[in-house]
Amino acid sequence: MSLPLPPLFAAWRQTLRAGYSWRALRGDLGAGLTVGIIAIPLAMALAIAVGVPPQHGLYTVLVAGSLIALFGGSRFNVSGPTAAFVVILLPITQQFGVGGLLLCTLMAGLILIALGLMRAGRLIEFIPYPVTLGFTAGIGIVIATLQFKDLLGLSLAGQPSHYIEQLQGLWQALPSLQLGDSLVALASLAVLLIWPRWVPRVPGHLAALALGALLGLLLESLQIPVATIGERFSYNLEGVEYPGIPPFLPTFTWPWLLPGPDGQPLAISFELFRQLLAPAFAIAMLGAIESLLCAVVADGMTGSKHDPNGELIGQGLGNLLAPLFGGITATAAIARSAANVRAGAFSPLAAIIHSGVVLVAILFLAPLFSYLPMAALAALLLMVAWNMSEVRHVQHTLRIAPRSDVLVLLTCLTLTVLFDMVLAVGVGLLLAAGLFIKRMSDLTDTESLPRNFHQALHDLPEHVLVYAIRGPLFFGAAEKALSVLRRFTPGVKVVIVDISAVPLLDMTALAALDNVLRDYRAQGVGLVLSGPVPHVRLQLRRAGIQRVEGHLAYVRDLAQAREKALRWLTPKADEGSATEGG
Repeated sequence: MSLPLPPLFAAWRQTLRAGYSWRALRGDLGAGLTVGIIAIPLAMALAIAVGVPPQHGLYTVLVAGSLIALFGGSRFNVSGPTAAFVVILLPITQQFGVGGLLLCTLMAGLILIALGLMRAGRLIEFIPYPVTLGFTAGIGIVIATLQFKDLLGLSLAGQPSHYIEQLQGLWQALPSLQLGDSLVALASLAVLLIWPRWVPRVPGHLAALALGALLGLLLESLQIPVATIGERFSYNLEGVEYPGIPPFLPTFTWPWLLPGPDGQPLAISFELFRQLLAPAFAIAMLGAIESLLCAVVADGMTGSKHDPNGELIGQGLGNLLAPLFGGITATAAIARSAANVRAGAFSPLAAIIHSGVVLVAILFLAPLFSYLPMAALAALLLMVAWNMSEVRHVQHTLRIAPRSDVLVLLTCLTLTVLFDMVLAVGVGLLLAAGLFIKRMSDLTDTESLPRNFHQALHDLPEHVLVYAIRGPLFFGAAEKALSVLRRFTPGVKVVIVDISAVPLLDMTALAALDNVLRDYRAQGVGLVLSGPVPHVRLQLRRAGIQRVEGHLAYVRDLAQAREKALRWLTPKADEGSATEGG
């Protein structure tokens, strides 16, 4: 048997089937230019947020953005750095440095490719909405908190890893507030809030950054300091330090040759891979969730249908190769993908063009980026965090959702903020699964059927009991449902159990039923199972629970169950008469 080929170029195959035209090309060009302009400041801001120089965000868009569009499974997804990764990537950078972050991203890429090859794209549908909403809202809170340092120009002694310590550090640093940074932040936030209502066709963040840069220059001329990218970051060229970001393309470098937390190249070891494995899995799972959710949103906007496994492989290849050229973790971004669709995109070419816009910006506009104020970029990320937190959806869910779903949401949100997203998603999934099992077990019950329930039961002897089991018999419900059958009544000789409403059995139920049969056999009680659906009957046979005359029988309905019970009782009655006569 031949293995199925990997679903590469799925989005391009969809594009060709839809028919490509000059009109589609014009739409891709316009959308690519629009989204590329949007991506430039976001990529730099998100790279800074995860603790690496801003050019790494641009390299991510340049390499991962184009590779994912080329190999992925969604025609409209636009990939690059996203805010969702900040809470995972920042601790990795703090502990392992830039080299550790890129190596972890490479490992996550391999995991994503494996998920795609295993056809696991549909498994993402089993993550409950309260879990997703809870950790995304928690991520938004954490990102917003991290921005106050640059929003107010605060001088922190260090960057604590825990949320409570971060709040304490910000409070203690309030006396170091800088007037210039605060004014730039307020002006940028005002533009971000007001501009979309006035000029919706021009991205508001571009206007906010332009105004922030001009205001920063004005304040600098008035001897009011404002922190900028050029002051915070620099690059080395032939032994000379230059401010800002390098105006040239990244070069191929193995991640472990880049600086670790001590400024020295990483020491490759099994222990290092062991420590990075859990974060890599977290990155891969979050990347899969984000990219596939984004593809679903894009499908809803366009009426298209993405290939989830192809998208996972595309995301994996992008995250596998981007770190070799300085790129950090990438995934599809809902905001950029939605802007891509609204701007008229037709194919993955739009996302590739968006990467080309970043390429032009690196080569020709890098010196200008040095003048961007850190406070303006922080204001941009603050708005991203607000949009990501989905406050309205959280409020709506808290108001209308069942209490169990509210508990899951609040648990995921709290754990994401106070601890980390890996723990939040793990606990959230376990809690949601446990509550689901409880709900399903509540649907399964066993009840005694009265004689007037069915015509076949009207004149059955008193030493025949009739039960009905309704619902799935699995590990969460089997013991409760079958325990009723163990309550022996003196004189009972046959028990009829209607299982026509049992859709499935698991191994726990089969084992419990086998124990019931042993107890019945020891007591001389026969069991008639009425109406098992075909696959349940097959499961019983495979488990070795076979027919034994006088002890176990399978029948089609209650009428046949009545006949079988009376047939078993007749010889027993005859034997009883003979004994008395003797």
